[in-house]
Amino acid sequence: MQKTSRIYGIRAVIEAINSKSSIDKIFIQKGLGGSLYKELEALIRENGISFSYVPIEKLNRLTRNNHQGVIANISPIEFYNFETLVEEVVQKKEAPLFLLLDQLSDVRNFGAIIRTAECTGVDGIVIQKKGAAPVTDDTIKTSAGAAFKVPIAKIDHLKDAVFYLQASGIQVIAATEKTENSIYNVNFKVPCAIIMGSEDTGISPSILKTVDQKAKLPLMGEIASLNVSVACGVFLYEAVRQRTM
Repeated sequence: MQKTSRIYGIRAVIEAINSKSSIDKIFIQKGLGGSLYKELEALIRENGISFSYVPIEKLNRLTRNNHQGVIANISPIEFYNFETLVEEVVQKKEAPLFLLLDQLSDVRNFGAIIRTAECTGVDGIVIQKKGAAPVTDDTIKTSAGAAFKVPIAKIDHLKDAVFYLQASGIQVIAATEKTENSIYNVNFKVPCAIIMGSEDTGISPSILKTVDQKAKLPLMGEIASLNVSVACGVFLYEAVRQRTM
């Protein structure tokens, strides 16, 4: 299994960004300064790379090498260009099936979802550049290697992905409890994209306003919701059920 690699040092991370390496996240020591750091910060913001400021103790735990206050996680997979992916799939398939993840943060949930997506014939997974769970060695392991098989694309804003998919003739369906519409009333035989929300807050209100349909799962117990990877599996297999009838 290919593991997530780390690079460290300000200059090395700058070079990685300039070479278009698939960087999942950058950790920066709090209080770091200097001209080289300012160059790095500008590149991070220009390229929309996820980053966080952390105490030096965290950086020291991540590597024993001289990190100079900066460590970057390099993804073990290559991400697809979103628009190119959609165009290629739409040209090849009559009823594409996409999966959008809104601020999903747990890497194991992410891996489980990727595994189910591969098993259900999902044509592509779309995540945001900032705030999304990274593709780590734990993600790869939980996905049982499916992360190398399902195209994953990153985009600056998930709302832009919704608009682009709709303009491409793809129905966008939000999995949310904030509706009276049941999943079993939705037609998944048409070209469609399913949005799953974050573990804590679900799909953001601004995205919910843009979707074509909202659908919820019936819950018979006292607990208010399912784990997001389980709920995602139910939605995807309802699509499979309808498409294989």
